[in-house]
Amino acid sequence: MTGLDPASVEAPGTAEFVDVGDVTLHTVVAGPADGEPVVLLHGFPENWYAWADLLDPLTAAGYRVVVPDQRGYNRSDKPDPVSAYRIDALAGDVTGLLDAVGAGDAHVVGHDWGGLVAWWLALHDPDRLRSLAALNAPHPTAFRRALCTDPRQLRRSWYGLLFQLPRLPEFLARRNGWQGAVDSMADTCRPDAFDDVDFDRYRRAWSVEGAFRSMVNWYRAAVRHPARPRRDRIDVPTLVLWGADDAFLRRSLATRSVAYCDRGRLVLWEDATHWLHHEHPDRVAEELRRQFAAADAA
Repeated sequence: MTGLDPASVEAPGTAEFVDVGDVTLHTVVAGPADGEPVVLLHGFPENWYAWADLLDPLTAAGYRVVVPDQRGYNRSDKPDPVSAYRIDALAGDVTGLLDAVGAGDAHVVGHDWGGLVAWWLALHDPDRLRSLAALNAPHPTAFRRALCTDPRQLRRSWYGLLFQLPRLPEFLARRNGWQGAVDSMADTCRPDAFDDVDFDRYRRAWSVEGAFRSMVNWYRAAVRHPARPRRDRIDVPTLVLWGADDAFLRRSLATRSVAYCDRGRLVLWEDATHWLHHEHPDRVAEELRRQFAAADAA
């Protein structure tokens, strides 16, 4: 196995392979062992490295930060069946991770697909969350309703239909040295959000055998094995942090998502895109610290 680990990029933290049940997740752990646990969940097409710029500010604030490659990504296990990427399984990985690191609960932060996993966990196992922070990731019910009623959101989600095709999405992403995957990020972010070094590191993760197919299988499972949450209301303290200039998700999803939260707070940044944690890592870290402190004080 090659892929991307923290030692190879001189990132804070150590790499562990954590058995969370039916899969083993490559996980970066940083910060004091007795710190409050924070779990950071990346989206597509990233991996633990999505959060590299947040490790120092969060650990400096005393948090124990746990950052997995979610199943199918980078150095984590890659089950073959599409059914292995159902949302219940993805959320179960997080509870298994919390159990494995000895955390009864945690502040859970997710971006993109990682945010959807975090929402699902908050809906079905809320006692495991001290707080929820969703970065450009809509509440599952808000997203489902938008796809059914909003043609503009459906157009922005066109790639989800492409990903249902066998082998073609993987081919398009991989050709010309992963240029398709690079363009999906570089063409939809603010200048300087990523540099050539970043993309070289992502290429290393995408090139792990079976990784990109497994990553796309998250989308295939969402269509082939659709699931609805048992309830819609969120009663854990929730931050919805949203870059307004998102090429994939309409800003209306932010307000619709926070409306499902009994203790929700919306922060909308006009000068950010879908990749706000890369564009404004210090501001994201500050909002997260504020969210964690408020939740702990409640």
